[in-house]
Amino acid sequence: MKVELPIIRDEERTPLVVALLDIINQALDHIHNLEETIQLLRDEIAVLKGQKPRPKIQPSILPLADPSATTPGPDRRRGRPSQPRTENLTIHQEVVLDLENPPVGAILKDHEPYIVQDLRIESHNTCYQRARYELPEGGSILTPLPEGVLPVEGGHYGANLVAYIMDQYHQAHVTEPLLLEQLEEYGIVISAGQLHSILTENKERFHQEKEEVLAVGLVESSYIATDDTGARHQGHNGYCTVIGNDLFAYFESTDSKSRLNFLQILQGSQRTYAINEITLAYWEQQKLPESLLNRLTQGPQEWTDEAVWKARLAELGITGERYVRMATEGVLLGGLVARGVSPKLVILSDGALQFVLFVHAACWVHAERPLAKLVPSTPMHRAILEQVRTQLWQLYQDLKSYREHPEASQRRLLEERFDAFVGQRTGYPNIDSVLKEMGEHKADLLRVLERPEVPLHNNEMESDIREYVKRRKISGGTRSDAGRRCRDTFASLKKTCRKLGLRFWDYLQDRIRGKGKVPRLGDLIRQKAREKRATKVEAVPA
Repeated sequence: MKVELPIIRDEERTPLVVALLDIINQALDHIHNLEETIQLLRDEIAVLKGQKPRPKIQPSILPLADPSATTPGPDRRRGRPSQPRTENLTIHQEVVLDLENPPVGAILKDHEPYIVQDLRIESHNTCYQRARYELPEGGSILTPLPEGVLPVEGGHYGANLVAYIMDQYHQAHVTEPLLLEQLEEYGIVISAGQLHSILTENKERFHQEKEEVLAVGLVESSYIATDDTGARHQGHNGYCTVIGNDLFAYFESTDSKSRLNFLQILQGSQRTYAINEITLAYWEQQKLPESLLNRLTQGPQEWTDEAVWKARLAELGITGERYVRMATEGVLLGGLVARGVSPKLVILSDGALQFVLFVHAACWVHAERPLAKLVPSTPMHRAILEQVRTQLWQLYQDLKSYREHPEASQRRLLEERFDAFVGQRTGYPNIDSVLKEMGEHKADLLRVLERPEVPLHNNEMESDIREYVKRRKISGGTRSDAGRRCRDTFASLKKTCRKLGLRFWDYLQDRIRGKGKVPRLGDLIRQKAREKRATKVEAVPA
């Protein structure tokens, strides 16, 4: 609903007229939000009916040609490299080409290299004739297979084929039916059940390495970022949470999302419940009754089993759902610290309450989104909105510069600018409410002033979880618990390999063959984190 309000002169702007204009603008913004919600519901109904939703046509993002430009740019075909990219390429075969009948008098000067990259995909089947020997005392023995043959995952399928199947499914997002057709085209005799077994069964060592990635990442990192998205499992809606930073990524799918759920994800598969200073501080912040505090602080202070912890609560007579939840959140938080996680760990998020733990930092991009969604109906309000958004991004750029080159003298100036920005009153009620809310989260938005290593936005986690969203759009949801677990595990391992500069294909080949030449990802994370800390110390002047 697009409404252009008439221009009202200043002498006509009585207090009553201004108040009515504010009410109209708030009503128009509310109508705009309702229209978006209605369209989303229409699209969802269309999908459920097997129809196509309304297409979203994005505007072109190609830069416009500058008519004032007189110097033409380099004439280079799109996609063609501007410099040689084969310097570090491994040459597997070298063929010398000479003319069979060179012209009379021609003298061979030299050979000019011309490199052609190719890929060899073909089936390669081997039949091992295993000798069986009868023993004098009875029975027989069979000659063992060569090392690397008959991997646990593959059975009668070789390590290269198993690695290819897992790489295609987890990295190229090829669905099982299409992958089955592809393998049959290559001459591989395999059933849908065997393919599914290769993708989901006997993956315990991969699951274990995923847990190591989380444990080491939390202990070695000064900050983590997090985000979540929808995930379907066995026909029901659920959620997938991603945790990580520039060194690792960890995905975990659950049936719900809450602070308790987030703490359980941070704990991983092995839980630790502990009562310590962090636990007591959390309970005090959540206003847990003193009578319950006195009971909880008497007796055992640490547990490693969920059933034992629940039995302890029942023994103390703590059965109310709210108090059980608050008590469990506190001991899970304390358990993380007991396992080596720093109480000063910064958690960067979009501001969802379940992520507000330890030291919280807020994302500036998410803080600005309410302004981007506003639809002003008067030229004056459009000008105000443009001015406020310009001020916000100017402040953001200065905070970004501070993060790159922190100076103590700039902290106070940036805080004062932030206070002045969120404290202004524009006369546009919806903008004023957004500024007020930003002011209430000042500490979270200005976390970079005390912790310059923390990013100002959560874009990296949104980028990480986007691949999960692509998988969800292609394949829908998971049907088995093993399938869901494998999806999360290999998404975590693949993303972590990329962040550590390790090729996922090399990682799969190494783990499937059992070579052990590629270090554990947890060890690589620990090494990279220590190198970063050492570089940071060297950068600080003496």
